[in-house]
Amino acid sequence: MGYILTKEGFDAVVDALKEQYRLYAPVLKKGEGRFTDTDVVRYDFVETAGQIELEKKSDYAFKELLTPLSETLFFFTEDAVKPADADLRPVIVFLRSCDLHAVKRLDQIYLANGKDRDWFYQRIRDCVRFALIGCGRTCADGFCVDMGSNRSTEGYMFSLDEVDGKILSDVKAPELEGLFAEKAERAGDVTPRYVTENSVRVSVPETVPNSIYKAGLWDEYSTRCIGCGRCNFVCPTCTCYTMQDVYYTDNGKVGERRRVASSCMVDGYTDVAGGGQYRKSCGERMRFKVLHKVYDYRRRFGYDMCVGCGRCDAVCPEYISFSACINKLDRAVKEAQSNG
Repeated sequence: MGYILTKEGFDAVVDALKEQYRLYAPVLKKGEGRFTDTDVVRYDFVETAGQIELEKKSDYAFKELLTPLSETLFFFTEDAVKPADADLRPVIVFLRSCDLHAVKRLDQIYLANGKDRDWFYQRIRDCVRFALIGCGRTCADGFCVDMGSNRSTEGYMFSLDEVDGKILSDVKAPELEGLFAEKAERAGDVTPRYVTENSVRVSVPETVPNSIYKAGLWDEYSTRCIGCGRCNFVCPTCTCYTMQDVYYTDNGKVGERRRVASSCMVDGYTDVAGGGQYRKSCGERMRFKVLHKVYDYRRRFGYDMCVGCGRCDAVCPEYISFSACINKLDRAVKEAQSNG
């Protein structure tokens, strides 16, 4: 059911939701960007509807709520293991369509990537619900249309679009119908806004021949990429992590185990016992990342991992464009196929 609300009416909805849920949304942080005179949009818990940034895409993804950068999984002694406490209060995350599609990727990796589910992810995920922020226009670096993540029709409790000073909401959750009906000016047909055309276009190859793994197109990234891993840490679908044991005593029998976010692009991630390293150069790491996002993951699960949010393009200090990487890959594949 759709509802049209005044801003005051939506404020009242948010106030009512706060009684049951924590609210996690993109927030404009004035003067907190990479430079002292720049702003940044980051996710944070909010208290009022006015704090929610509806126009600008967040510079960082929402995923730290589900997969914290550093998460203590359990504590151990010589005799026992105790799972760490977690904040399991219900929460609503406000996100855009590309990020809502990213949730499907995270769920796939942690909950449906083998015979066992990740218990630590599952207990947080069970507490999380979503609100969809409509997109009235394309963002500068996004290519969600070509990745098929520009529109979401399910998976959210309600949507919100600000149009001509009004808040338009498509309410999917039956338990919220009464609240919105009470606070709305009127009911009506509402379809969340979504972009139909991006300024950035990509062409994703259907298949990749083995010759591409040794192609020269990856070599340039061995000199351009500095291996900082920013692209991975802002990506809403990257899930790589390492495990760390922190010991409280010298005997190594009391401490905690942490899951810490990591990155296929940084030094040390592919190090193995004996001093081996599978992907030493940044070019090899870029090859792994690109093919995983737009080919290998699809071979396993049937859809691409990348959702085309464009955050990696915006954050790279060396101005490496992931969308350009996809298009270079596609051209190389076509050239290889034409050459037999």
